[in-house]
This record gives sequence, C-alpha cells and structure tokens, in this order.
Amino acid sequence: MATAQAQVYTYKGKDKKGKPIQGELKASNAVVAKAQLRKQGITAKSVKKKGKPLFGGSKPIKPQDIAIFTRQLATMMKAGVPLVQSFDIVGEGAESPALREMIYGIRDDVSSGISLAGSLRKHPKYFDDLFCSLVEAGEQAGALETMLDRIATYKEKTESLKAKIKKALTYPIAVVCVAVIVTGILLVKVVPVFAETFSNFGADLPAFTLFVLNLSYLAQDWWLITLAGLIAFIFGVRELKRRSPAFDAAIDKYVLKIPVVGNILYQAIVARFARTLSTTFAAGVPLVDALSSVAGAAGNAVYRQAIFKVRDDVTTGIQLHQALRMTNMFPVMLLQMTSIGEESGALDDMLEKSAVFYEEAVDNAVDNLTTLLEPMIMAILGVLVGGLLIAMYLPIFKLGAVI
Repeated sequence: MATAQAQVYTYKGKDKKGKPIQGELKASNAVVAKAQLRKQGITAKSVKKKGKPLFGGSKPIKPQDIAIFTRQLATMMKAGVPLVQSFDIVGEGAESPALREMIYGIRDDVSSGISLAGSLRKHPKYFDDLFCSLVEAGEQAGALETMLDRIATYKEKTESLKAKIKKALTYPIAVVCVAVIVTGILLVKVVPVFAETFSNFGADLPAFTLFVLNLSYLAQDWWLITLAGLIAFIFGVRELKRRSPAFDAAIDKYVLKIPVVGNILYQAIVARFARTLSTTFAAGVPLVDALSSVAGAAGNAVYRQAIFKVRDDVTTGIQLHQALRMTNMFPVMLLQMTSIGEESGALDDMLEKSAVFYEEAVDNAVDNLTTLLEPMIMAILGVLVGGLLIAMYLPIFKLGAVI
C-alpha cells in the first residue's frame, strides 16, 4: 500500500558540503521525504508536494530515452561513480519529468537494498525480461558497469534499426497517402467545376471524361463513408493481429513478401536476431535461455516461431548452425558465421560481426529506397494530375476541332 500511495516531493536545501541543492524524490508523505533526505546527508529547508501541470502532463517515456538512460548510467559507473549517485546525476539531467521520476524511484529502491534488476522489474513497460536478466547477470558476476555498457550498445543499435525500418515503411505509405489526397481533392473540388461547364455543351463527352465524372460523383457521395470504412478496417486489422496469433503470423509472412520493403524487413530481423543473441550469449546466458529471449525480441511472428523451433532443436543436442539451417529461413552468411563461431568458441563475436553486416545492409537499402521513391512520387502524382486534366480538357479540344 505504501508504494501505491507514494507521491513526488520537491525539495530545497544544502548537501554535506553546505552547497545549495534541489531535486525531487518519492515518498508516502513529507515526513518520510525529510527522513530520506537526512539519510542522504541533505539538510532540507523546504519539502513540498509536486503539483501537477495545468495543461496536459509529462511526456511519455520513449525507448530512445531508455537507451540514453542506460548509456549514461554505464558511463557514470565506468567512471567510478557509485550507483546511487549515478542515478542522481542521470536523473537531474533527464528532460522528461516521467523519466526523472522513474529514475529517482529506482534510486530509492536501490538505496533501500533492492537489487537493480529487482527495481527495474517494477517497470516492465520500459525494461523487458531481456534487459532485466542481463542486468541481473551483471550484478551476480560483479561486472555491472560492463554489462550496462553492453546493454546500452544493444539498445542503441536496436533503436537505430527500428528507426530505419520506420523510415523504410513511411515512404511507401507517404506515396499512397499523397496520391489519394491529391486525387480526392481533384475529384471533389476541381472536377465538379468542369462538370457544370460540360452540362451546357449539348454534345457527347469522351468516354475517359465520362469515367472521371462518374468517379467524381462517386467520391462526392461516398467519401465520408469510405474514409470511415478505411479507418475501421485499419483498426480492425490491428486488433485482429493482436488477438489472433494465426492472423498475426499470416500478416507478418505476407509483409516479408512485399517487394523491396520485404527484403529490408528480412534483413532487419536477421540483424536483430544476431545482435540480441550475441549480447545475451556474451553476457553468460545459456544458449537455450538466450534463444528464448531472442524469440521474444524477433519482432515478427513467423521468425518468433522459427526461433522457438531452433531452441527446441538445440535443447536436443543439435548445433545452433544446423538448427538454423533446418528452418530454411536464415541467410547462408549467418549460417556460416554461426558455424565458424561454434567451432572456434567465439560465437558471440561472429554473431556481432553478422549483426553489423546486416545493420549496414538495412541502412543502405533504406537509403536506396528513399532515392528510388523520390522520383516515383513525382511520377505518380504527374500521372494522376495529368490524367485528370487530360480528361477534363478532352471535350474542349474536341469542341475546338469541330469548330
């Protein structure tokens, strides 16, 4: 109950050296807050409950924030700064109030004797099982700063990969959206103006013009229903994907077959697989357990099932590269690097090199896609706008020829 009633307090006072200090901390009441400050050697002049903002609230904590937090914490510890003091420094520099509050909460937990991994597990929304397991392994091995550095690198690489994938998916969607919006505006606003003019012609209109006019009438009458249906369809697919594993797998399998984009997603999955397995295996996590973590971070239902199958095969004694080969879903280079790593006893290093290779491949593919789509957008818009204009001016040209 005490944790549920904990609130954020702001304080001002002086530290052990008599220097002015201010900050925030979580406590059940002001008395407990002052007691916590005394334990930290802070003489509090004022302790007040933190008020809520008048409009809105604090910004949500993003995955990038967690990556930065991990890197900063690793840097502080490698510099020899004690863990609790590292939280103070990192928390003070956090821009997000929500992130700052969470950091101070973790600091208070660690100060009270709770392990860092145990405290992080209180925030599963931001620290998944893989993150917490790696931290726990680092604490048990007495190499927390090294493990945090490894986790920070992993988070930075995975977030960078996600950003590239988002960029790759954004461009095709942008092309479709721009094309639909431009076409819709022309059909609803521009074509009706020509339709009024054509009604006074008293002559038969070209077939192409009639087609565009009918399309315009359809757009004017049904655009709202079409928009509502499209929104309902998108939300329906998302909900069905979340609720139905079979549908989720079918969608993920189809996405991988999309030209150009599918190949980028495939390389990203392979890169994420190699990066995650390299990080967990290097941390001393047993291979079978590491594969379970990798499956959870696959980001694709089809590959998640395949990795679970690999894990089961490895459990029976099959070598990793053979188990991967049996799925027929991983590239030859990764299989060869995995085989070399197993034979040489440097599996984590070989997987790391594979991850770097496929991350660079994704980066290059996204850049190429961007370069390809820029002229494609212009071409599509040119065809749409030009086609509609030709349809509207055909009757005028026809009338001019008759005259």
